[in-house]
Amino acid sequence: MLLPLVAWYIVFKYVPMYGVIISFKDYSIMSGIAGSDWANPWYKHFKMFFDSPYFTQLISNTLLISCYKLVFTMAPSIILAILLNECRSMFLKRWVQTLSYMPHFLSWVIVYGIALAFFSETNGLVNRWIEEIGLSTISFLGSPEWFRSVLVGTDVWKDLGWGAIIYIAAIAGIDPSLYEAAMMDGAGRLRRIWNITLPGIANVIVLLLILRLGHILDAGFEQIYIFYNVRVYSVGDIIDTWVYRTGLEQLNFSLASAVGLFKSVIGMVLVLGTNKIAKRWGGGIW
Repeated sequence: MLLPLVAWYIVFKYVPMYGVIISFKDYSIMSGIAGSDWANPWYKHFKMFFDSPYFTQLISNTLLISCYKLVFTMAPSIILAILLNECRSMFLKRWVQTLSYMPHFLSWVIVYGIALAFFSETNGLVNRWIEEIGLSTISFLGSPEWFRSVLVGTDVWKDLGWGAIIYIAAIAGIDPSLYEAAMMDGAGRLRRIWNITLPGIANVIVLLLILRLGHILDAGFEQIYIFYNVRVYSVGDIIDTWVYRTGLEQLNFSLASAVGLFKSVIGMVLVLGTNKIAKRWGGGIW
């Protein structure tokens, strides 16, 4: 039974690792990987990325957007899962769950269209309301001051319900007798949430945190590529979008591969470090 799974991993996960070698070559499509010359020095493409005048800006933008998404998506998902668990009306619970899951199935193109309808400076609903109360319109999608807030806000809206699924499943696994015993002792809802629910899902929270830290340098290429424009490059240009413009559009595949390898190494270090710290607190994946 495991053979198809092992074969899938070998074909789609391990064999493509051979392509990493072009990070250390001056890759040419005509010559292929084996026929392309080795880069001189071997770290040539890594140096090109580190010496780029945009390096600091790209790293800071990527880390800031990732951290914002990490904080503002995990906490609301946990809160939603707890609120749904405490809801006693099954009708209301199912409606809230359905409505909160639905945005996850929308593509970022559709989400951008919805964001445009609300936040466009010329005819967006929000700016029309702002004009009606006598204030000046705001360029939410073209302003460096607002761009990250729009990114994080739409990301929270899209994946809030989907992110809560795992926490709801974890809460369902908590022994109901613990709640009954707490109620017998006179514990209120907040006390039961604090002393039973949160400790009961703590391992799941740590597990998801570790997994997400491994992708801290993946700030969401698809969303940002659709949302951003030249006016917000200073706050919205991340590693992936820069690699797409500089590495792929200009056919510099070696540079794109080198940056991808750099991101993978950083992600692996973060996962190992976070897991080690979590083990000291009784958590950790392995």
